[in-house]
Amino acid sequence: MAKSRMVTVSALQFACTDDVSSNVETAERLVRAAHQKGANIILIQELFEGYYFCQAQMEDFFQQAKPRKEHPTIVRMQNLAKELGVVIPVSFFEEANNAHYNSIVVIDADGTDLGLYRKSHIPDGPGYQEKFYFNPGDTGFKVFQTKYAKIGVGICWDQWFPEAARAMVLQGAEILFYPTAIGSEPQDEGLDSRDHWKRVMQGHAGANVVPLVASNRIGKEIIQTEHGKSEITFYGNSFIAGPTGELIAEADDKEEAVLIAQFDLDKIKSKRCSWGVFRDRRPDLYKVLLTLDGSNVSS
Repeated sequence: MAKSRMVTVSALQFACTDDVSSNVETAERLVRAAHQKGANIILIQELFEGYYFCQAQMEDFFQQAKPRKEHPTIVRMQNLAKELGVVIPVSFFEEANNAHYNSIVVIDADGTDLGLYRKSHIPDGPGYQEKFYFNPGDTGFKVFQTKYAKIGVGICWDQWFPEAARAMVLQGAEILFYPTAIGSEPQDEGLDSRDHWKRVMQGHAGANVVPLVASNRIGKEIIQTEHGKSEITFYGNSFIAGPTGELIAEADDKEEAVLIAQFDLDKIKSKRCSWGVFRDRRPDLYKVLLTLDGSNVSS
């Protein structure tokens, strides 16, 4: 008889304010709601402590960064994870001496800090000017052995890169998690990326035969920039995809949400092995991926 290892995951979705304590309280309330629904691993959206400040290039926002050690929100989530027996990846603006990162710590079900991931792909475009604030991550893609599953966590723009998803699953990730802050494009009111955004990640789930959890914020946020006011309406649509890329649970673009889905990781592992996508890989042919322009591939 086949083994069974059931894990319940959750994606949270809410609107942020410009008040840290209010946002952290909302996150805790929704974590507790997810726990009540049986969740073991609960994903909160990217940089949930406040507004998405990267709409602007303003030096004052660097004051929001804090060191990882004794970070008040991380400590609070450690206590919450231990109380509830749940795993919580926690997104935060990290200060490390003179460097700054868009980072995640993964908190295990006993409150232990399992380690740090720093966002690898840093966007730079209208409304999403992250290169002003964040150094490129130096941790590499990582996986974390939690009480319930071995998980990989990428951050927002990382989710557009299939190499990141594959790297995490090659290291043994059984579920992929992507906290996110994405919405309208200030320079083009007619551009709506939400369906593209979802399909790309559904492809990662299907190509790697693993479940995937994406958490995004909702609401309109107006930031005073160096050129006047900038506005983004975040489109939510947080979702959980199954191992063939199918949508299991999905939020809308306006309402607070606590999404829940349960997966049998042993059953999925058997399917992943039998499907052959890892058996038939040819790493010796992929050296072109180590270049930027596809040329000068070393033999």
